[in-house]
Amino acid sequence: MQITIGENTLELLIGDITKQATDAIVNAANGSLMGGGGVDGAIHKAAGQELLQACRRLRKEQLNEEPLGTGEAVITPGFKLPASYVIHTVGPIWNTHNPIQDIQLADCYQNSFKLAKEYKLTSISFPSISTGVYRFPIERAAKIAMRTITNYLQTVDFGQVRMVLFSETDFTVYKSALRNIICSSS
Repeated sequence: MQITIGENTLELLIGDITKQATDAIVNAANGSLMGGGGVDGAIHKAAGQELLQACRRLRKEQLNEEPLGTGEAVITPGFKLPASYVIHTVGPIWNTHNPIQDIQLADCYQNSFKLAKEYKLTSISFPSISTGVYRFPIERAAKIAMRTITNYLQTVDFGQVRMVLFSETDFTVYKSALRNIICSSS
């Protein structure tokens, strides 16, 4: 599914984020930036050992050995990936008692866009942030992601945004969220 928003293109697809040849791919990272499971592990594996080394340097030089905070984003080269850069962002771990987790999830997308603009990138691929091992409900995450991305694209000439989804089920949820946003803004 592909739509045009201003001068921008938003595409939803089922695929492997490590195969995307956009300027950047977004890594749903953990705060340590040392790799992990799911999307994070797949990106680290595909990018090669240099990505882990770059993340270690970044933690030491930019983060004073502290973990990256929820909703924040940092950037590294893509190394062996088709994408030139990897933007690492830490999504919220689902918790029914966290009143700001929706804001934190939106921040993941907004701060990734902020870095992309800072680096003059014109294409980016996002995964479904926080919906794997972090257990954020996918319907809720899809609404937040699609609203945040479409709002951004309505205000900025960016280029191409891909939402790369893992399964047909995830694709269907995101497609429905996007259609609801389109219909409610018409």
